[in-house]
Amino acid sequence: MRQIKLLLEYDGTAYMGWQRQLKREMTIQGILEDRIFRITGENAKIIGASRTDASVHAFGQVGTFRTSSKLRPEVIKRALNALLPQDIRVREASEVDHLFHPRHSARRKRYFYIIANLKETSVFLYKYAWLIPHPLDINAMGEAARALIGRHDFSSFRGTGSHVKNPVREVFSLGIERFDRIEFMTSSIKGEFLKIDIEADGFLRHMVRNIVGTIVEIGKGKMARRMEEVLESRDRKLAGPTAPPHGLFLEKIIY
Repeated sequence: MRQIKLLLEYDGTAYMGWQRQLKREMTIQGILEDRIFRITGENAKIIGASRTDASVHAFGQVGTFRTSSKLRPEVIKRALNALLPQDIRVREASEVDHLFHPRHSARRKRYFYIIANLKETSVFLYKYAWLIPHPLDINAMGEAARALIGRHDFSSFRGTGSHVKNPVREVFSLGIERFDRIEFMTSSIKGEFLKIDIEADGFLRHMVRNIVGTIVEIGKGKMARRMEEVLESRDRKLAGPTAPPHGLFLEKIIY
């Protein structure tokens, strides 16, 4: 059996996340496995590097599957792209050693989150940015973000339903960038935008969205506690709300 590695990008708007569901909901994993079956005739299971939530997008998701097919990786890539819906693309395909695991072999994962700090924005951004009409204190947000860099117990930012036993993760970088326009197609959409970048050795369920939601609450001046207190409490109830999924992008998996 050969192991094929896929580099994927997708618009998560229409899907119930990466992971295949027991019900008949549309998922990225389910769609890919169906198309692999059409090409190879095999019920292959594709393993993803990150189980992105419903409506979360990806530029650099990585998945692998095993097959006895003799088709070259480039042929598999072309065949998949011919059958996949237009909001899922295979950017690269290659054959890798069986010891490679898309999740366990990953050293770092990088996400970013887009906020439109406006009362209204372009119709082309509603699916890809969290619209926040209230003023935000970016200096306070930046200070809060820096408090999370390092190796910590992130129980305060773990979503319900997580069964991971070890909540300790190392955040290598967490920054906030402000910019006044987004380039789209050949046009420039003007406004007040924030991009929150986070890179870590791994993430708990909803961890990025819970961090973003807490940082935004601090930016609004609505948090009674400092980020350090929230982190040290290990209590999800003391952190901010979960940010909506559609502003989140899986940017890259680093091996």
